[in-house]
Amino acid sequence: MRFPTVPACVLTLAACSPALDWREFQPEGSGLVAGFPCKPDRHSRQVALAVQPVRMELLACDAGGAKFALGWFDVDDPARVTAALGELRERAAGNLGAAPGATEPAAVPGMTPNPQALRLRLEARQGDGVVLQQQTLLFSKGLRVYQATLLGPRIGADAAQAFFGALRFPA
Repeated sequence: MRFPTVPACVLTLAACSPALDWREFQPEGSGLVAGFPCKPDRHSRQVALAVQPVRMELLACDAGGAKFALGWFDVDDPARVTAALGELRERAAGNLGAAPGATEPAAVPGMTPNPQALRLRLEARQGDGVVLQQQTLLFSKGLRVYQATLLGPRIGADAAQAFFGALRFPA
């Protein structure tokens, strides 16, 4: 008995499978619910912010030609939250080598309102001629500061909406 339709079915299913496999979870210690299209690796590192040195926890993975990352850290004084968000904004543009780009207010359900809580859209041509796009969402909850970043040659609106739209603080 011949099964010529089996390879055709497998190819059809592969073509219909989504490029990004979104999973929602609550990263331990983050206090936040997030969605990633891949299983993120967890890292931590010391960051020498002008506001104060901090230990940043970071989740990151690559999928669909882009890097998805979520980082967070605590500051020791409520007066430092706004300054930390402002410094992260400057560093995002500086790290990419981009001029300050378009911004809009951050909207993460349950976040603490702050004038420096923003969504940034950046683009820069790298030394090798490759153009990179970056979208970064900066926000806070109490003394915890968050940075969600999507980086790649082209940031799709659907991927950005799924990544940033999944962020929320549990009730």
